[in-house]
Amino acid sequence: MIHSSYAVVTVLPELVLVAGTLGLLMLGVFLGDRSSGLISWLTVSLLAAVGVIVVCHQGPTTAFSGAFIDDTFARFNKILALGASALSIVVGRDFVKREDMDRFEFPILIALSTLGMMLLSSANDLIAFYLGLELMSLALYVVAAFQRDSIRSTEAGLKYFVLGALSSGLVLYGASLIYGFSGTTSFPALADLLTRTEAPLGLLFGLVFLTAGFAFKVSVVPFHMWTPDVYEGAPTPVTSFFAIAPKVAGMAIFVRTLVLPFAHMTDQWQQIVVFLAIASMLLGAFAAIGQRNIKRMMAYSAIGHMGYALVGLAAGTKEGVQGVLIYIAIYIVMTLGAFICILAMRRKHTMVEDIRDLSGLARTQPGLALACLIFMFSLAGIPPLAGFFAKFYVFLPAMHAHLYTLVIIGVLTSVVSAFYYLRIVWLMYFDEPAEPFEQPLPGSMRVVLTAAALATALFVFAPGWLLGPAGVAAAALFPG
Repeated sequence: MIHSSYAVVTVLPELVLVAGTLGLLMLGVFLGDRSSGLISWLTVSLLAAVGVIVVCHQGPTTAFSGAFIDDTFARFNKILALGASALSIVVGRDFVKREDMDRFEFPILIALSTLGMMLLSSANDLIAFYLGLELMSLALYVVAAFQRDSIRSTEAGLKYFVLGALSSGLVLYGASLIYGFSGTTSFPALADLLTRTEAPLGLLFGLVFLTAGFAFKVSVVPFHMWTPDVYEGAPTPVTSFFAIAPKVAGMAIFVRTLVLPFAHMTDQWQQIVVFLAIASMLLGAFAAIGQRNIKRMMAYSAIGHMGYALVGLAAGTKEGVQGVLIYIAIYIVMTLGAFICILAMRRKHTMVEDIRDLSGLARTQPGLALACLIFMFSLAGIPPLAGFFAKFYVFLPAMHAHLYTLVIIGVLTSVVSAFYYLRIVWLMYFDEPAEPFEQPLPGSMRVVLTAAALATALFVFAPGWLLGPAGVAAAALFPG
């Protein structure tokens, strides 16, 4: 623990984000909705500036009696969350202008949700973790229903709110059980207690409830029920945001909570994680096959991919955590690229979402079709694209941990899931062209799409930029 006078330095990125967001809120209040474009780009600049502060911050430090920790693991996840949120605002600008969603509150809500993600990444205490979780979730409930004139969007927001409240209750009940049977909410104190005494049965029940809440936030089976409906009903830029940024924070706290305070209960929680991973991989592989709406297909794809990420966590080792971080980073890039392709699906001033609307895209928009092909192949895990290495780095630690059944199921479900990704490629390149989409894409979206496609395709030639930082971040949870 450091002196309270240094707490401001420890939480400087969060303070800058809070001050900047409140300033932008006041600017929006005085200027009205005509300032939405300005505020969107100022929010992107603010998130980028906070990212620079996070990168420049050095050394693991704690604040608020150890409830907040700023280590390399937290910083790695904060960079991912900030980048995902900023890019979500950039790629969604054209959509929100066209769909009568161009209000200044939209980027501010995303910034506030990102603040919750940053607090989650640094949570070192059950109370701090819960506060970060609620800050992130409350803003997400609002943006899910942000398209007020759309029944689908309103329904998505309501479903997400009701089920999110249920998951928050599970988390809070689990945390109260853990506190009741251990007498502490601090992660280091829990870890110290469990090294000296055997975990009481009530604490194990608390861990189960806590894990159920985590599972909801990262959309894994059996707490996935909200995902397809919310992905389909929410505005597409919001869906792309849901698909990437909250997954970072959810998986970060999932990993930190299980690996740090409950390191001596690995045999118990490993069984839970293995079940969640297998169920998610199976559902994601088979349920997506029959989907015709591409956003629902991506929802089941996300469920499956979170299952693959949990394979690394199930190993319970530093290499496994490194694999989880690598997987999430690559997943963000290829999923963001896929959603830019979905945002391009527009005809006669109306968004279309049927997979068959992509038919013959290679003949009408070959560049967009090539980018979509790269992302679909990568999501399927086909070498030498980045998605293949993402799976490789989570399967390998699981093999070393002798979780052979888990790895075999992961490989088999990857083969099954390749069907619905390759079906899209087949439609684009071998079917008769459907009516062309409106073109071209806005410049900012083309830049992000090109960068994402190049990063996905060329990852094999320069993986060190991700493997090194992910390894350093994972080492923070295994100081021994």
